[in-house]
Amino acid sequence: MATDDQEWETRAKCRTADPEELFVEGAAQNRAKVLCNGCPVRTECLAHALDNHIEHGIWGGMTERDRRSLLRRRPTVTSWRLLLQTARAEHASPGRPLRVLQAADRERTA
Repeated sequence: MATDDQEWETRAKCRTADPEELFVEGAAQNRAKVLCNGCPVRTECLAHALDNHIEHGIWGGMTERDRRSLLRRRPTVTSWRLLLQTARAEHASPGRPLRVLQAADRERTA
């Protein structure tokens, strides 16, 4: 099901890369993560992988191990997309601190 929320895929820096480069193991993962640097949709990509519990590959600059660790540390987050979008908006606003963990805690109590 394609939605407007998934249009980020068409702007991904890796859209022309060989998929085999993003689904690697070991030290090759560090090389694969470099492709995510400067990607305009890195946040959307990471949120997609976290929200859908994608187990394999590099998504949003994180390995499957990185994502599993993050999911274990923040089990109450129900929408990584919302959390990361909020954090990005707060980070972009001058004078407003980045409050990723506070947003996650608000979501947990909602």
